[in-house]
Amino acid sequence: MFTSSACVAQKDVQPEEKQIKAAVSAIPEGMREGAGVLGYNQESELVTLRERTNELICLADDPADDRFHVACYHYELEPFMERGRELRAEGKSSDEVTTIRRQEIEAGKIPMPDKPMALYSLTASEEGYDYSSGTVLQARPLYVIYVPFATEKSTGIASRPISEGAPWLMNPGDPWAHIMVSTGTEVGTKTKAENE
Repeated sequence: MFTSSACVAQKDVQPEEKQIKAAVSAIPEGMREGAGVLGYNQESELVTLRERTNELICLADDPADDRFHVACYHYELEPFMERGRELRAEGKSSDEVTTIRRQEIEAGKIPMPDKPMALYSLTASEEGYDYSSGTVLQARPLYVIYVPFATEKSTGIASRPISEGAPWLMNPGDPWAHIMVSTGTEVGTKTKAENE
């Protein structure tokens, strides 16, 4: 366990069931019930709120972040994700996190999957999710497919976005190479008033 290190105003830590409902809102409904969820206790430590019974792990919104952000990914990505969280909690910069994880992957300390793996996320302003009703009001989805070491040549996918909604390959050749798919369309009910 570790305490989130972001230096912003702390939001209230939501009750476990509300964190779980918000966290799984990033994935298709049929996958939500069995997804494991990591969220926050009253000391803002990341803890397991629900064990997984399917292939996905979801991260609840961080109360130390001034936006709403939840993400779900295949459990085989957890060693990579967990190490990133540990290093950031230690105060490492993005460049340091990248360098250390690359070294540890190359040394076999962090296993990376040898097949494509999905990640789903929703990002919004702090008002983008209504915890009282458990409703996404206005958030931007992002869909990612991790394809370790993939390149433009191995996939035929451009390494830059060519148009809105077109997939593109980020970090080609890296252990964390991934296909980005952003629709540019926000999801949700738009306003809290419309939801009431």
